[in-house]
Amino acid sequence: MRTALLTLLLVVSGAGAAHAAEHPNFVFFLVDDLGWADVGCYGSTYHETPNIDKLAGGGMRFTNGYAACPVCSPTRASIMTGRHPVRVDITDWIPGTNANNVKGRRFEHIDDRDDLAPEETTIAETLHDNGYQTFFAGKWHLGNKGNWPTEQGFDINIGGHDKGSPPGGYYAPWKNPVLEAKKEGEYLTERLTEESIHFLETRDKAKPFLLYLAYYNVHTPIQPYKKRVDHYQEKAKQFEGETPVQPEGAGKSRMRQDNPQYASMVAAVDDSVGAILDALDRLSLTDDTVVIFFSDNGGLCTTGGIGPTSNLPLRSGKGWLYEGGVREPMIIRAPGVTKPGSVCETPVVSMDFFPTMLSLAGLPAMPKLHVDGESLVPLLEGKAATEDRTFYWHYPHYHGSKWTPGASIRDGDWKLIEFYEDDRVELFNLQSDPGEQHDLSQSNPEKTAELRQKLKAWQTKMKAKMPQEVAGYKKG
Repeated sequence: MRTALLTLLLVVSGAGAAHAAEHPNFVFFLVDDLGWADVGCYGSTYHETPNIDKLAGGGMRFTNGYAACPVCSPTRASIMTGRHPVRVDITDWIPGTNANNVKGRRFEHIDDRDDLAPEETTIAETLHDNGYQTFFAGKWHLGNKGNWPTEQGFDINIGGHDKGSPPGGYYAPWKNPVLEAKKEGEYLTERLTEESIHFLETRDKAKPFLLYLAYYNVHTPIQPYKKRVDHYQEKAKQFEGETPVQPEGAGKSRMRQDNPQYASMVAAVDDSVGAILDALDRLSLTDDTVVIFFSDNGGLCTTGGIGPTSNLPLRSGKGWLYEGGVREPMIIRAPGVTKPGSVCETPVVSMDFFPTMLSLAGLPAMPKLHVDGESLVPLLEGKAATEDRTFYWHYPHYHGSKWTPGASIRDGDWKLIEFYEDDRVELFNLQSDPGEQHDLSQSNPEKTAELRQKLKAWQTKMKAKMPQEVAGYKKG
């Protein structure tokens, strides 16, 4: 199923303007737990992200870019493979929340894979087999040793292993098995940035490259970026009273961005993006390099206490199937293809990156692989979507955000969420109600029934693992 060598490639017809690079480089920024509203170009007024905003100004910003799951590992697998998390059998973060530890639960634990199966074909493998040099830095979280980035198509792995949270924290001495600190107090994000720039400076210049920087920021532990936190502590003085919160299920949602420590961690990502974009300029690589910016799930807003960020105007966050949990900041700058400063409102999803990168690289589509993704190149060129797509989320697990098993579907402007724990369903029209505040399931039973049937049919087709009730369970 692999394609031929790069020297035999042909530019895909319609892949972009004539001056687009024939075999462009790729820089993929994947941020961990960054919320849709955490950056300036998506509306944040407390966080400051001038470099990310500048990237958006030079490319296309997507307002309806979705992660395939409201937690990390499934979305990461979907990016790597172009396949839905259900299809690769990674539907929870690895190793996930053990349902047996959830008091009063209705459902048994659902087992899924704790790694990305070796037989899956990744975008890194595909590009590598077609002449690309491949570099990975940061958070992997798709399997134990023996199934790390270098076993999944990357030539180089800096810091990627089985853990999702940075072991030992963000400051040296950390405990990363594949990244030894150089000095006491070294900051992890700065080190990953330096390693990425070093790769750009020392790469094989005869080959195009994929640089995949998967930040550990802004995942917990929330540790301030010391170079930036004072600014946000001062800025937080504008707020009066305690941080407002709102109930969400058994948890609470933060309703204001006012956390200096978290804001400084966002700033660390922005500084890193700026440094790498500057390196592309300095090395005369900008015009030949596609840059992608994305997050693996929504910002951590809802917990048993209070999360570190707010995703308003979207509802809830990481772990939940409301928009705040799955809608992400998403930017693509493809020189010669994207119009600077353009905005795309068409819904897209993380499985789309695989076929999009193939198309931009002049490689033929591989629909039997990236079966759940579609190339975004027509949208990047400014063309209108030819038809509405239907998107599905399946999250049948318990999560520390107080989410309980459920699933959801977006069909056009309609969004339906099923909550299995209490046999509840909610229906929203995202065009008129993007904050999902007005449940229409009772007033529009026809649409509710239609979407429930469509979701069930998809789950059946995909052989999705459904929650099984605990023996002897009684409601209430």
